Amino acid sequence: MKKSMDQLLAEIMEKVDQLTYVRPEEIPSVDLYMDQVLTFINERMVHLIRSPKEDKILTKTMVNNYTKSELLPAPNKKKYSKDHILFLLLIYYFKGVLSISDTGTILEKISSDYFNAKPDFDLEDIYKEVFSLEERQIEILRKDILDKFQIAEETFQDAPEEGQEYLKTFSFICLLCFDVYVKKMLIEKLVDGISDTEK
Repeated sequence: MKKSMDQLLAEIMEKVDQLTYVRPEEIPSVDLYMDQVLTFINERMVHLIRSPKEDKILTKTMVNNYTKSELLPAPNKKKYSKDHILFLLLIYYFKGVLSISDTGTILEKISSDYFNAKPDFDLEDIYKEVFSLEERQIEILRKDILDKFQIAEETFQDAPEEGQEYLKTFSFICLLCFDVYVKKMLIEKLVDGISDTEK
């Protein structure tokens, strides 16, 4: 059965309400082997996956590729620290929007200055600060989605009635895509600024 726009909006809002992050205190303080890391991250973040039965947040191949490309610092004797897990979580969030190359540019200084740093200010402090900002953005995000939904609902009033529902959904998708496109462009500009600064 085809879903109405209202049903889709309800599902989207439910997904937004599920946007939580892995808190540093949930991460084991002992070093983990690869399989333990994969289990931990995939279980904690399953709610973010589009198709949980088919997709994984993280695989062994991904972790190995991140390490080979020096995006992720190498494990110590095949064991991954809490900082490795925090780093993998950051990589996950960035790679949904940016290329691996841009992700590497953003995380290079974080890795060199704060990975396995002294406890007075370390990767965990950065992670907590950034994700506390994101938590505060949820209500703003909810309002923005509702505003875009209302705009889309008012489009294609003169279109044939049998096609209106689809066209309104199309409008909603276009509005959301434009927002993502503009923000992605801004992020890429900021990444280019980081690249220029580091040269």
